[in-house]
Amino acid sequence: MRTLDGGTMSEHVKRATISDVAQHAGVSKAAVSKVLRGAYGVSGTMKARVEASMATLGYRPSALARGMRGSSFTLGVFVVDLHNTFMSVLIEGIRTEAELNGYQVFIGEASRGLAQQRQMIEAMVDRKMDGIVLIAPFGTADDLEEIARGTPTVVLGRHGPSHSYDTVASDDIAGSALIVDHLVSLGHRRIAHLMQVGREKNESGMPQVVRAKGYVDAMVRNGLEQEIDVLEGRWSQEGGRSAAGLMVQRKNPPTAVHAGADMAALGVLAGFHEAGVRVPEDFSVVGYDNVFAASLPQVGLTSVDQSGIEMGALAAKLLVERIQGRQEAVSTVVAPRLVVRRTTAPPPGV
Repeated sequence: MRTLDGGTMSEHVKRATISDVAQHAGVSKAAVSKVLRGAYGVSGTMKARVEASMATLGYRPSALARGMRGSSFTLGVFVVDLHNTFMSVLIEGIRTEAELNGYQVFIGEASRGLAQQRQMIEAMVDRKMDGIVLIAPFGTADDLEEIARGTPTVVLGRHGPSHSYDTVASDDIAGSALIVDHLVSLGHRRIAHLMQVGREKNESGMPQVVRAKGYVDAMVRNGLEQEIDVLEGRWSQEGGRSAAGLMVQRKNPPTAVHAGADMAALGVLAGFHEAGVRVPEDFSVVGYDNVFAASLPQVGLTSVDQSGIEMGALAAKLLVERIQGRQEAVSTVVAPRLVVRRTTAPPPGV
């Protein structure tokens, strides 16, 4: 069968092979394979030459063939709750870095607890994914060690160190301190903190545990140990709205809140709006994550930025290194920064 340009259909559908790329680039097939795997020891010149030949020939590696050679070039990303928009920021960073290294990313969610998390991770392993990134997972450190002993793993959001997996986390102690110190500098003393409490037990190293510790430490350092006020709830819009209702009902309510996460802070703002509480004239609100909605002019939420895209990209980079053979564990902490907007101001009467 002939095509419009006079060629045959078989000529047009013939798929370029590694041998074709090697011949076109003037290198060995082994060199092309190293470039495809992102192996160490490949020079920038070699990589550029092979990639140029791939582009010219329209070469696409066969996922099946790669899988048969021991690599599927796929990464699994597990996340507890996709309703939290900060998760999408982390995933964007992971996906961008993974694709630069020739990997596809598949995402799984398990919001119903530890049992569903185990099923999801087992499904990723069964599908021969080369490695997994666990974003703020449930379970103990021993649970995570067991997963990592069988599959290259990076844990994003929980603090390390670990023997078998890498960790990437924001410095949540410092982030909470930035919030408390900012509010104290404005004149606040009665500062509350909303701590995430969900279906599963809070384990050491989880961000909610570390941020709460950072809040308590900062309150004590500022001489406000008598004003420590931790409310347990959910880092969600409904959780924030409920916390707002509880604070408004108090005889002597706080004048500011470290909401723990932006999703909760947005819920607090909604709850205060419904109750007729003015922000920041009557009450100051600070979030954590600096999601896109926080920067909207009509919101203007003061928040802690923990460089989500960079954290995600770093997690993917570490995972690729693990897949390629690195075994020593790496524990990385990213420095946060406070972004001050219009939801914080001096308390009434100051």
